[in-house]
Amino acid sequence: MLTNNKKFGLIGKDISYSFSKKYFTEKFAQDLYEDCSYENFDILNIEDFPSILKNNPNLKGLNVTIPYKESIIPYLDTVSDKAFQIGAVNVIRFTKKGNLKGYNSDWFGFKKSLEPLLQPHHKKALILGTGGAAKAVAFALDQLGITYSFVSREANPNTIDYSLINATTFDNHQIIINCTPVGTSPNTKEFPPIPYTYFSNQHIAFDLIYNPEETEFLKKAKKQGTIIKNGYEMLIYQAEKAWKIWNK
Repeated sequence: MLTNNKKFGLIGKDISYSFSKKYFTEKFAQDLYEDCSYENFDILNIEDFPSILKNNPNLKGLNVTIPYKESIIPYLDTVSDKAFQIGAVNVIRFTKKGNLKGYNSDWFGFKKSLEPLLQPHHKKALILGTGGAAKAVAFALDQLGITYSFVSREANPNTIDYSLINATTFDNHQIIINCTPVGTSPNTKEFPPIPYTYFSNQHIAFDLIYNPEETEFLKKAKKQGTIIKNGYEMLIYQAEKAWKIWNK
């Protein structure tokens, strides 16, 4: 059990909309963790991270979100094996020795959220984006035995360019996952540039965004009869996993 004024928080940029602060504040109140609080640490650059540690000596755990899931790693003492394989961290635990250890609970949250939707024909996925969240999603897909391709605006030997996505791409990829921030509040009219007419009732469209509840990406896929899901449940699973990590 955690005792005596424990502070937790979220490291990110432009995070006033944050799921984590509301979720953990309500959790602490509901479960009577009166000694725990949660705060957003909105920083312009990752170089500001050490000042957060200096000014908050009672910190016991942190979440990390866009755009720092990868750039936070050099500031940590160690990372878990899974976080190392993924190359991204979204949970930091303060050990008893005062060290910072990085973990990734995004992959766990995504895997738990996607699994109930899967059918035998869902064999390959298209991952929109190549950032920290996309890397966690790729790791989860590996765990599920689902192969995948990345999509990016930048040329890369391991990715598909958005302009090259066509009907054949959709035939070959039955799960389309938006791991970009495109379409999140307040820019809710935006959507990834893919040909939505090729979605079908054989596809799954998964958006890691949860605000709005139904993004333009999901709305357009839904019109084609596609199974859709947003990132809310994934966030709950990853948050509960983070709580377990902090309480190790």
